[in-house]
Amino acid sequence: MITSGQMRAARGLLGIDQRQLADLSGLSVPTIQRMEASESVVRGNVDSLMKLINALDKAGIELIGEGAASTGQGRGVRLKDRAAGGQMPE
Repeated sequence: MITSGQMRAARGLLGIDQRQLADLSGLSVPTIQRMEASESVVRGNVDSLMKLINALDKAGIELIGEGAASTGQGRGVRLKDRAAGGQMPE
């Protein structure tokens, strides 16, 4: 699974826009826009989700699931658990 926030963060880390992500994944720009507009977990057909995840993986993005440890190397970001002190800016 991938969330819309992970998609936007991945694009930010790669320095690409929605059109470039569409090109990398073989999806249309409207599909990428719909995925990023999701409330949380991205909804889409399995084929489209796999294309997206595979494209991000090939580009060097490691998707970290909730509560999972990162096994990769390099820089990245992770959203803190809000109950553990992570707060949204106002």
